[in-house]
Amino acid sequence: MSAPSPALEAALKRLEGRYPKVIELSLGRIERALERLGRPQDRLPPVIHVAGTNGKGSTCAFMRAMAEAAGLKAHVFTSPHLVRFNERIRLAGKLVEVAPLVAWLERTLEAVEGDEITHFEATTAAALLAFSEVPADVLILEVGLGGRYDATNVIASPALSVITPVDYDHAQFLGTDLAGIAAEKAGIIKPGRPVLTAIQDPVADAVIAAKASENGSLLYRLKPHFIAAMPEDIPLPGAHQRANAALAAMAMQLFGNSTRISQAAIFEGARKATWPARMQRLKDGPVTQLAGGLPVWLDGGHNPHAARAIAAHLEGLGGRTALVTAMLASKDSAGFFAPFSGMKPDVFTCPNAPGHQAAEPVELAGRAAEAGLAVTAMNSFSDAIRAAAASRPDRILICGSLYLAGEVLAMNHEAPE
Repeated sequence: MSAPSPALEAALKRLEGRYPKVIELSLGRIERALERLGRPQDRLPPVIHVAGTNGKGSTCAFMRAMAEAAGLKAHVFTSPHLVRFNERIRLAGKLVEVAPLVAWLERTLEAVEGDEITHFEATTAAALLAFSEVPADVLILEVGLGGRYDATNVIASPALSVITPVDYDHAQFLGTDLAGIAAEKAGIIKPGRPVLTAIQDPVADAVIAAKASENGSLLYRLKPHFIAAMPEDIPLPGAHQRANAALAAMAMQLFGNSTRISQAAIFEGARKATWPARMQRLKDGPVTQLAGGLPVWLDGGHNPHAARAIAAHLEGLGGRTALVTAMLASKDSAGFFAPFSGMKPDVFTCPNAPGHQAAEPVELAGRAAEAGLAVTAMNSFSDAIRAAAASRPDRILICGSLYLAGEVLAMNHEAPE
């Protein structure tokens, strides 16, 4: 793993003093920044804009792999990063290098001089600047939060909008009403531009359909037979990942008008896609050594929808799983643990990665106990792994937080490439 860049760390640090005192979802701040940067959002390759609650990153990873299998150069913007900030920006297939990234950040910092702007807004502006200056055939652009007021939603005419499964998350910003959440996600639908949606809850589907109709946008829905047609040997495990692969396949067929991107390229991409911290089995390293040689898996899922997918996959594996879990205080931890109540894994809670408003291990243990799970609160991640191993499961799954996932990958020397 490469060492952190002092120049990059300094550029990112300079953004911190520009945060608004109260962060309100709005496009005004990034629109002003982009105007001063010469409107790079108007000089991008064709954009596939991706919103949703879960599966955004995996769907983007499948789309990138499929595009590259077809010989296309793909830019990709995702968030958050796990170990290094560079992971957020992929230029024509490769993670952005430090020197040009620092230059794009410095130009963005000059453009926002004297203005309030959030870290995500400023780094999104820098990413759009980068994407506008490096040639590619497609830009796969992932929403950070919500959709309607997300900083990425400055694309006037995307080639395609994609909405992955909509569920509950980020309640402090998006609320707890599924129709309202779906409306925020559907905010990426643009007049006259096509939209593709995953199989949704009927409430969310109705909202998306209404927004598409309002905008005169042709609406495509993922069908079960597309999921059944996916190769059996895709590298990302779980039925939910087959659905993500199918959504990506349909998106790439729509993007390529079913001719430019062949079925052979789609299947090749589905088999080659990688996405870290999504049911990822860790390699031999410091973390797995703490587990005494037991298989250790990692998943950054952190909301009830993700937990249902994880639990379904674990039940299919059989045997006993021990969970090592940390979460942010803002997450629905009770909802996260509920899907595991039938399989009753032993749970070991631990502190989350430093620098975030984390749930205390004892508090998190209380939520797991409410789901009827045997749970022990531990003082450190290392203690939690050792205790999980001592419970003699067939495997250990580390889950509940992308921030914890990033710490684990760094500790095990498995930074994403």
